[in-house]
Amino acid sequence: MGDTLEFNEIYQEVKGSWNDGRLRFSKQNVVYKSSKTGKVDSIPASELNLAQWRRVCLGHGIKLGTSSGHVYKYDGFRDTDFEKISEFFKTNYKLELAEKDMCVKGWNWGTAKFSGPLLSFDVNDNTAFEVPLSNVSQCATGKNEVTLEFHQNDDTEVSLMEVRFYVPPSQSDERQDPVEAFAQSVLSKADVIQATGDAVCIFKELQCLTPRGRYDIRIYPTFLHLHGKTFDYKIPYTTVLRLFLLPHKDQRQMFFVISLDPPIKQGQTRYHFLILLFSKEEDISLTLNMSEEDVERRFEGKLSKNMSGSLYEMVSRVMKALVNRKITVPGNFQGHSGAQCITCSYKASSGLLYPLERGFIYVHKPPVHLRFEEISCVNFARGTTTTRSFDFEIETKQGNQYTFSSIEREEYGKLFDFVNAKKLNIKNRGFKEGMKGNIDEYSDSDEDQHDAYLERMKYDRSRKYMLTSADQWKKKKQKDTGGPKRPMSAYMLWLNSSRERIKSENPGISITEISKKAGEMWRQLGKDEKEEWDTKAGEAKRDYDKAKKEYKESGGGSASVSKKESKKSGGKKDEKKRKSAGADKDKERSGNDSFKSREFIETSESSSDSDHKSKSKRKKVTASFIWILFVIIHALESCINDTEKSNPSCFSLPSFSPQQRYLLSLCQQYVFYKVKFWIFFSPTIPLSK
Repeated sequence: MGDTLEFNEIYQEVKGSWNDGRLRFSKQNVVYKSSKTGKVDSIPASELNLAQWRRVCLGHGIKLGTSSGHVYKYDGFRDTDFEKISEFFKTNYKLELAEKDMCVKGWNWGTAKFSGPLLSFDVNDNTAFEVPLSNVSQCATGKNEVTLEFHQNDDTEVSLMEVRFYVPPSQSDERQDPVEAFAQSVLSKADVIQATGDAVCIFKELQCLTPRGRYDIRIYPTFLHLHGKTFDYKIPYTTVLRLFLLPHKDQRQMFFVISLDPPIKQGQTRYHFLILLFSKEEDISLTLNMSEEDVERRFEGKLSKNMSGSLYEMVSRVMKALVNRKITVPGNFQGHSGAQCITCSYKASSGLLYPLERGFIYVHKPPVHLRFEEISCVNFARGTTTTRSFDFEIETKQGNQYTFSSIEREEYGKLFDFVNAKKLNIKNRGFKEGMKGNIDEYSDSDEDQHDAYLERMKYDRSRKYMLTSADQWKKKKQKDTGGPKRPMSAYMLWLNSSRERIKSENPGISITEISKKAGEMWRQLGKDEKEEWDTKAGEAKRDYDKAKKEYKESGGGSASVSKKESKKSGGKKDEKKRKSAGADKDKERSGNDSFKSREFIETSESSSDSDHKSKSKRKKVTASFIWILFVIIHALESCINDTEKSNPSCFSLPSFSPQQRYLLSLCQQYVFYKVKFWIFFSPTIPLSK
């Protein structure tokens, strides 16, 4: 037997919801990692004192107990796993894996036993069900009843709201009420937050981005209290998953992010992240509300009674010591501007994307944290609005897709190298590689590898400059429809002869699937079979060359072109003839003006001078429009000036801002110079107006 045992798809119950993960037994410890949150529970092997094998709803399960009083339950094992797990426990943990039967009678009368953090309801010494006391949110007592209310989980379809226990009166000890004793046993282990005693320290008026507002943060030994003007939140330290300290892109501010599971609630809104924003220049002197001996005993040198420094450093230091979790900071990534983040947009909101050593985090609306182990692939896509930006798409193994858009093009190289170094699967890495098959494994970083997005960007740029001249758009190659058809290749000849056979062997196959199937069959053909079709293709090529030569000798290719050119030249000659004929007529009319009759003069003027009259009308309309605009602007300005002199306060509205007055003056000057131009150069303006 090996040194470790690993099991996938092992489930852990969290407030009524089953979360899957991976469980590993080793000589030193037992480690469980949740697939949903990435949280790791590690149980030292020296602390194990209980191991039970039980039949549960998801097959079989293991219940582990520690000397410190904690209980861990994992379900999803098979019946065949019992022997190897039992042998592993005996060999490495010196512990026997005992089989424990559950009571399935359905009785509602039994004995309540408190064993550590569990309330066990037993019937005939067999456990019927167990209630984790950490899930209890409230405990109320009656005459002979105790009511337990539970925390709700948004991931569950059906939630248990409350359970009532009937406690019969005790005749042995009359001094102690059995109902109160039962309630005190529940409350001693229940997750009921009660602000008893003084806070360890208080931070005043901290700026919080989610939930938005300014809050006073009161640090208690077991929970965090956010006190705002409208809402109050109490956050147990057991719900804190991770801590992040992220520098802002302007290098003057800092983000402190607290990841929570379960999230804090405000109505129907759930906040999975608590984000605080600090200024680097803000300092504070902090004194803990504890004696020096208590501080040394509780925090073991991580904190001192009197501390001073930057505000964000003090908050992060206190939270790290109380929560007992590491603070995640950005790694070695540096963007184009030297910052450790990338400016982008997510769901129409602008924010910052931080590439971390083990994931990505987006701040701040809405906050998103993606671990590398839950990422299926990433994709570099072209921007939808402009080629100066691109989109970065992340697809998770659960099928969710996150698109971070409007990333500057200069950030592409840095981000691509980072993704390559972390060995993430890139979805659109090269067209040639994609034809070889799907890339399932993580590929190594290779600088010489084909970059699809970069090639497209270069192609768009070269195409933009190539198509600037209008001649390249106008010149099109003319097809010769009368010539012989080009010969088919060996593969196309084989495909035409094999298409019906492929259809008969695969009924209902589509056209695209026929092409894929034919390509696979063609690659599997031997050299002898391919030589036969190559010979046929060579014969077809020789016949085509011979027919093409005969066609050109007979003048077939040049005849069609000459006809089209003759049509064009004939059309141009006709246009020249029409123009010359029109010019001769104009000369005749100009030479015979003295001999025209009155009727002929009237008709000729009406027909020949129609264009001049329409132009003069347009000039008059334009001039009158400019005159009207000039009069309106001049009247508006004089009205404003007169009113300001008589009552200056009436123009304190934002509609008459200095910028708008400046634009008004520019418009007036523009119209004034237009009017001067028309006065001097257009005799059609009615100057009397």
